[in-house]
Amino acid sequence: MRLRNKPWAKDKLLEYPQYVVHEPEQHRGRWNELFAAAQPLHIEIGTGKGRFITEMARANPNINYIGIELQESVIVSALDRLIEAGLPNCKLMNVNAAELEKYFASGDVNRVYLNFSDPWPKTRHEKRRLTYASFLSVYEQILVDQGEIHFKTDNQGLFEYSLMSFSHYGLLMKFVSLDLHNSGFEGNIMTEYEEKFSSRGNRIYRCEVQYPKK
Repeated sequence: MRLRNKPWAKDKLLEYPQYVVHEPEQHRGRWNELFAAAQPLHIEIGTGKGRFITEMARANPNINYIGIELQESVIVSALDRLIEAGLPNCKLMNVNAAELEKYFASGDVNRVYLNFSDPWPKTRHEKRRLTYASFLSVYEQILVDQGEIHFKTDNQGLFEYSLMSFSHYGLLMKFVSLDLHNSGFEGNIMTEYEEKFSSRGNRIYRCEVQYPKK
C-alpha cells in the first residue's frame, strides 16, 4: 500500500520537542535525563501510528517508552496520539532502526518490541528483515545484559524465519504462541495492524526471546 505523502509532517514533528526526540545522538548513554523519572526503557521499532506504544506507556507508568518510525508521514499520527494522551513516559524518534547504535549506548535499553514488521518475503531482501542476524547484533549492543525482544506478526513465514534466526543467534525462547488471541495470554495490547488482521481471521503469532547472560 502506497503511503500518502504529508509534506507538512516534518514541520509538525519539529513543533513538539517535548514528544519527538530531535538529535537523539546527544542523549546516548543518558536517556533517563530526558524523561520525568529514571526507570527502565523499552523501545518499539516500527511504531507506525502509535497505538501500541502509547497504550503501553499508559498501562505501565513505571517504564519509559520510545516509539521509533522511519516514515515521517506515519509517525505524525503517532504524535497526534501522544499529544492527546499527554504521557510523560513516552517519546518518539524519526530515525532508521539500522543505526540504533548511534543513538543508544550499551545497556540503555531493557526491551525491544517488533510488531508486524515488513516481512520482506523475497530471499534477496532477507537482510532487510528486522529479525535478521545483523539487526539482532544491533539490538544486542544497546540492550542490558539478558535483554529481551518481544515479537508479533500475522505472517507465518516471517514468524518461522524469525524463530530460526533467534535460535541460530543463540537467543533463549521464553514464550512462543502460534495463536495469540486464543492462547489465554493476558495484557496484550493490539496494534492497528493487529486489530485489522485479526478481524479478518488471521492468526497472530507472538514470541519473547532473551539474550544469554554475557
